[in-house]
Amino acid sequence: MKIGVAGSVGLDHLMNFSGKFTDSFVAGSLEKISLSFLVDSLDVRRGGCAANIAFGMGVLGLNPVLIAAVGKDWPDYEAWLSRHGVDTSHALVSQTLFTAHFMVTTDDDLNQIASFFPGAMSEARNIELGPIMEKAGRFDMLVISPDDPEAMLRHSETCRELGIAFAADPSQQMARMSGEDIKLLIEGASYLFMNEYELALAMQKTGWSDAEILERVKVRVITLGSKGAKVETANGEFVQIHCPKENSKTDPTGVGDSFRSGFIAGLAWGLSHERCAQLGALIATYVIETMGTQEYRFTSEEFVARFEEAYGQAAAAEISAHIR
Repeated sequence: MKIGVAGSVGLDHLMNFSGKFTDSFVAGSLEKISLSFLVDSLDVRRGGCAANIAFGMGVLGLNPVLIAAVGKDWPDYEAWLSRHGVDTSHALVSQTLFTAHFMVTTDDDLNQIASFFPGAMSEARNIELGPIMEKAGRFDMLVISPDDPEAMLRHSETCRELGIAFAADPSQQMARMSGEDIKLLIEGASYLFMNEYELALAMQKTGWSDAEILERVKVRVITLGSKGAKVETANGEFVQIHCPKENSKTDPTGVGDSFRSGFIAGLAWGLSHERCAQLGALIATYVIETMGTQEYRFTSEEFVARFEEAYGQAAAAEISAHIR
């Protein structure tokens, strides 16, 4: 199964605040917020939604094609992704801009306040899928993760025109996209990934009801934070899974991206939606236990053993042959 992953590539600046953001919010004055948080640590790590998703798939033994606009500081990051099974040969390298930067501060309750500077990502609108597929081959599925909004809409339109299955993942770009843009992105998606808040925001912006959004995609996957995830379709399929127990809660950055990487990998292996969601949840658990979105490590034996502990022997037997 040939899978393309379109979206952002960036550098994550991860900071921790000892306390709770909510303790600094004053009721009745939220329309004039001016706050500064003294952080205890700063880590700079590789990130970006498409890179995180592609990395997770590469670690699981797939060879996804990265479709992204990257900066003139790309060579080191490219070597890292290539070494972990990602096809980086089709990235658009900017001649003038640096790779995007994501800056996020996490409090003691794992709440986050973040900012994103697009940098070279703004050139993603110049990427055409046709020439890429002429070289790499036709995609069986394209994952459209947060990116320059114009690029996201163009990719979804191309997929509909060519009959290519696509997974729509608007997540971080929900706040920026209009209701009409969100409609254009998700219409006809084979899979739609959102969390609970993003679903509510999509309903508010599009004017579509929960059921109307569900009717416009084949499968909808809603992540539920520590409660796991649910998979549902308009014809009545419904699966809900729980998360494996984490060894620590180090940093939640990239958890959603890693869930998607595991889920899509399961699809590539022909597994059920339940197993796909469970795979995603375990990868996400590895991520929350580490600082950085691409720093987790495991052996195949460790992964299968932990999967069995969380979901049972029969479930582990189904995925064991695929884990490298």
